[in-house]
Amino acid sequence: MDERAPGTSWGYPVSLLAPGQSAKFSLRCGDRNVEGFVVNHGGRFFAYVNRCAHAGTTLDWWPNEFFTEDGRHLICATHGAVYLPDTGLCIAGPCPGASLTPLPIARHGDSLVISCPDDDRDLRRRHR
Repeated sequence: MDERAPGTSWGYPVSLLAPGQSAKFSLRCGDRNVEGFVVNHGGRFFAYVNRCAHAGTTLDWWPNEFFTEDGRHLICATHGAVYLPDTGLCIAGPCPGASLTPLPIARHGDSLVISCPDDDRDLRRRHR
């Protein structure tokens, strides 16, 4: 994770995020710091707030480890909530039907840029 003071967007080289890999980052969205992560799932990129929809804790097992052992899903280390990487939807564990909070992501040349949402109400959303 980048140790500089967080800004409203974060960039990362596409070449450093191979399929099945992830990267953590921090954003400053309004008056709050938001920890997020981006994953490469099958060559497509998805970014989420690093907060379980069930418990409100961070997802990663170890720093920057979000995928299940088989690489098909994202999993929360706290209670085992299982999420689809492409939608953030919880499909198993304690929160079926809930979702991770997505973050806007865009590709600019050889970089991914993740930013704060236009409306930060989702960042204030409570877990279930």
